[in-house]
Amino acid sequence: MTSIPVETLPVEILLGLYLGLLTGIVPAFVSGSLGFVVRYFTGVTLPGFGVVVLALSIASVQGGLLGLVEPTITQSPRLLVAVMVVLMLALYAHNQGDKLGAELPRRLSLTSLRQRTLSADVVELVGSMGRVTIRPTGEIRDVEGYPPLPSDLRRALRTESWQLPADLPLSELEVRLEERLRTEHDLADVNVTVDERARATIAAAPPSGGLSKRVPEGKRAVSVATLVPTGLARGDEVSIRTGAREVRGRVLSASGAADEAEPEAAGEPIDDPEADAVTDGGPEEAEATQPAAPARPKTTSAGGAGRVTVAVSRWETKALLEADHVRLAVRSRGTSREFEALSLVRREGYDVRQLAVGPNAPSEVLERVTASPDDDLEPEGASTADGDERASADEPAPGGGGSGDAAALQADDVATDSAPDEADLAVEVTVLAIRRQGSETRGRRHGWVFPPGIERGLSPGDEVFVAGPETRLEAFVEAVVR
Repeated sequence: MTSIPVETLPVEILLGLYLGLLTGIVPAFVSGSLGFVVRYFTGVTLPGFGVVVLALSIASVQGGLLGLVEPTITQSPRLLVAVMVVLMLALYAHNQGDKLGAELPRRLSLTSLRQRTLSADVVELVGSMGRVTIRPTGEIRDVEGYPPLPSDLRRALRTESWQLPADLPLSELEVRLEERLRTEHDLADVNVTVDERARATIAAAPPSGGLSKRVPEGKRAVSVATLVPTGLARGDEVSIRTGAREVRGRVLSASGAADEAEPEAAGEPIDDPEADAVTDGGPEEAEATQPAAPARPKTTSAGGAGRVTVAVSRWETKALLEADHVRLAVRSRGTSREFEALSLVRREGYDVRQLAVGPNAPSEVLERVTASPDDDLEPEGASTADGDERASADEPAPGGGGSGDAAALQADDVATDSAPDEADLAVEVTVLAIRRQGSETRGRRHGWVFPPGIERGLSPGDEVFVAGPETRLEAFVEAVVR
């Protein structure tokens, strides 16, 4: 390298910086991209020496082309400055790409982006369960294509609040709130949007043809005047006796004398002794009377003499219409075996929980969570050959409840006396059902998969029913719901 005059050295340095920035763009981009890909998919950091060799190789191609245009560039200090700039850019880009690959979640999907959760400030802890109170915000909007909401129904929706589990994603909270509004107010259509602060934006359509929608296919709705039992609600199975004939049907609506008296009593003014007190602030000013909030629609009848609308078969409508006097009796639905099985499970120290997997759940825990195979779901001592024979009294099934439903919720690897680590919690609980937003449910929104169809571990955004010992289950929920 020939000697350079001192007065031209600053110019050579500036030219070297210019050439380094111009030439180092491509090596920096390649180094950063390669560092991100290697760290994200393998978890290994690309060595710095490899980055230097790669950057110099790419820069030499561009420098060689520049040397053909200006051969004297190899003998000037600008080349050394340009090489230093290229190496610094490549190493910096590699460092940033490696950092991004380490911090970016590896289980990122479009479904998980939609599964937003509530803010921790609005969650209320009730025992071991989280609960959230959802309140409407803004005006209750109308749905296009439907008539506007009545003023009383609009006022009722605006002043109402709803309590739902706090461990559900916002999309599931919206679905449940829509179903509740349809059931309670018999809305023709409703659209709900819930934000992270548990504020709901509601658009609803008034009921249209409410009775005709509730009549099953092949049935007819018939109203009869009779004594309405207290507590009668829509959906109850009843028997109507017309002399020697008995007709069975399902209640569509019911109203008694006590139901008609309640609105009148609600409209009567209440004597308030404090309302007559006069303050010292001067003459009294007449205040506008604010209307009372409408009462929440009741789902059961208060009873008394009234009318009941039931859905009966077509050939039985004539008998009810021609009867002068009928008697109504409510039929029993029996005992729910599901609640009996759940009570047996909890009696033995086990519990069943529904939860949504959080985005920050440890991957080693999610990968180890699987459903118990069919053999593990059988109680010890039970035989599956030639039918389902129960265990003898001398060899009770683990759980002690004597019920197949309770034993089916147990796993072979139950909790031990020692406190397990976070990864061991996954094998001490049993997955009863799982709902994914993927290929296993064919894109359906309400698709539950039951064993033995669960073939892989959990993913963020999945909703599951899990069973296990209470202490282990609580620790598992704390580890997964994050």
